[in-house]
Amino acid sequence: MIPGMQINQALAAKAAGNNVSSGGRKVASISSAGNGDVFSFALPAVLMESEQFLTAYFRASRVGLCILDTKFRYLAVNETLAEMNGAPVAGHLGKTIREVLGDFADLIQPPLERVLAGGEPVSDVEISFQLPARGEPGHWLEHYVPIKDAAGRVMQIGVIVVEITEKKKLEGSLRGAVEILQQEKKRQQVVMEVSRLLATPGEVRQFFPHISAYLRRILRQEYAALCLRDEKQGKLIQHALDFPLQKRPNAETEFNAADHPGSSVLQKYTALILNREQMQKFHSQLAECLLTEGLQSLCCVPLIRPSGALGIFVLGSTRGNAFKSDDLSLLNQIAAMLAIALENAGTAREVEQLKIQLGRERRYVEGEPRPRARFERIIGDSRALQKVLDQIEIVAETDATVLLLGETGTGKGLVASALHEASKRRGRPLITLNCAAIPTGLLESELFGHEKGAFTGAVSQKTGRMELADHGTLFLDEVGDIARDLQPKLLRVLQDHEFERLGGNRTIKVDLRLIAATNRDLSTSVANNEFRSDLFYRLNVFPIRLPALRERREDIPDLVQYFVRKFATRMERVIETIPTETIEALKQWDWPGNVRELENIIERSVILTEGTALRVPLEELSGGINLRESSLKEADRALIIQILRETDGILSGPNGAAARLGLKRSTLQSKMDKLGIRRRDYSDPASA
Repeated sequence: MIPGMQINQALAAKAAGNNVSSGGRKVASISSAGNGDVFSFALPAVLMESEQFLTAYFRASRVGLCILDTKFRYLAVNETLAEMNGAPVAGHLGKTIREVLGDFADLIQPPLERVLAGGEPVSDVEISFQLPARGEPGHWLEHYVPIKDAAGRVMQIGVIVVEITEKKKLEGSLRGAVEILQQEKKRQQVVMEVSRLLATPGEVRQFFPHISAYLRRILRQEYAALCLRDEKQGKLIQHALDFPLQKRPNAETEFNAADHPGSSVLQKYTALILNREQMQKFHSQLAECLLTEGLQSLCCVPLIRPSGALGIFVLGSTRGNAFKSDDLSLLNQIAAMLAIALENAGTAREVEQLKIQLGRERRYVEGEPRPRARFERIIGDSRALQKVLDQIEIVAETDATVLLLGETGTGKGLVASALHEASKRRGRPLITLNCAAIPTGLLESELFGHEKGAFTGAVSQKTGRMELADHGTLFLDEVGDIARDLQPKLLRVLQDHEFERLGGNRTIKVDLRLIAATNRDLSTSVANNEFRSDLFYRLNVFPIRLPALRERREDIPDLVQYFVRKFATRMERVIETIPTETIEALKQWDWPGNVRELENIIERSVILTEGTALRVPLEELSGGINLRESSLKEADRALIIQILRETDGILSGPNGAAARLGLKRSTLQSKMDKLGIRRRDYSDPASA
């Protein structure tokens, strides 16, 4: 640009004096003073010097020069301008600008006419046009300078042309680059906002409308949805939706995966852009609903994690072809962040569940069992057990005879002890005799005592259990096994509170309370004439039936906890957890041996446990115990799979699954083979 470029009167005078004629036209061939090159240029030496000055001044640009007469015919032109116009120098001279430039003359003629009319220069005229001889549009900055005679009349016009095509291209490229950078900045801002939002505590469903609003600044979508995959049911479940312009409520939130317009992205893991025609090919209620709402284009992006595709992130627009391939880079970033957030949320829920489970498992060991305040050794809180404890509280303060009924191992001895401790006789002894454990010939001596010489081997007087229980409590376990000929003597004690020692004749008075227990049906024994009815009625003053363990399964966790702590302390073992699967399996068994059987199994389990998690040898229990074998195997299988997942499939080593389960590696491998456990059962699907 050369603002205010002027050529003075002297320049015009010299131009007039140096013109030469050629065919009636004045032209000049002027030699450069510097190198002798000949220029086809109808200007005097002073203009030659001016051209050199301009060339030096615009050395970064291409500068063309020419002289026009008042009819706008070329009198002189330099090679640069000739090249710009796409014609040789000779093809310019004597011709009008329209003859050389065609329609381009319509753009430059108005300023030329202003120069002729006003006699003043016209500068900085920017022109863009595609000349016939050029394959692309050009851009020029032109200056028009009047050349006057001595009288001040405009005789010729000097034209200085600076081509700025490359500059315009650079400016266009720069503007494009700036626009791209600005757009990229907006995209990165959206990514940062979404990242910040997903980093805050909360559910993805809660944040989704805000995420959609961030994207709307760039993509201008009207619809956004987040659909999660339920692989077991083959469905996509709408987890979140942002559709402010929705005309009618959503009819369904669960879709068959195959019917969703974006179903293919779940298999191909590649984003998909659909137009209206492609959407119409999906004959599903969802596609019809979206089309009815006026959506013309969809963009479906998979939510990909190493475990597989979690679902689909869908954007929709009422504009056709609203989404471009350039948008996929941003949407893939957003989808990746959503997938991570959803996976983290799922992992957090699993961790929370594991914490709760671990807390339960620790509580089995560390927590306090829930005994009733007055019966600290009786563990459990089931309704069946509470009924028994209520009966104990009712009868304990009396001296009434109590008959404890129930299967073997239900804790009749423990209840007898609780009855004694809750009675007014608790400061006196509780004398226990298991009638089934003593031969019939010796049972009478054990009960009533004997005098010296009463029978062979009676070398001294012996005090019987009846006498020892004076002012206290006598507990006769398995009373149904007492021989029939001995039963009248027991009945006498219950009725008259007196007896004689074996071989003696002195009547001994006793004040005792009798608690009897049996696992037999005494009423049946009476009917079969195996047990005296009068003794049965005397014993059956206050019967208490103890429930079998299978009738109070909810007490099993507390009992397991109690026995684990008991035996672990005795054996100096550290057992921190009891797997929930083990507890559930134990609760499913029938337990014909009741609490005694459970206690024995837990003692054995503590012995076998090598790690900190209790290992119950469920597989060693025989079918004769009437266990539910299928539940047992499932529980054992589930436990092994859980430990394998926690150890990333590592079997051996101090932190391996075998050590965690308290097994040898070979034993664990054998169990896995028997239970049909394969790597796919405990590894990620992506690595299976």
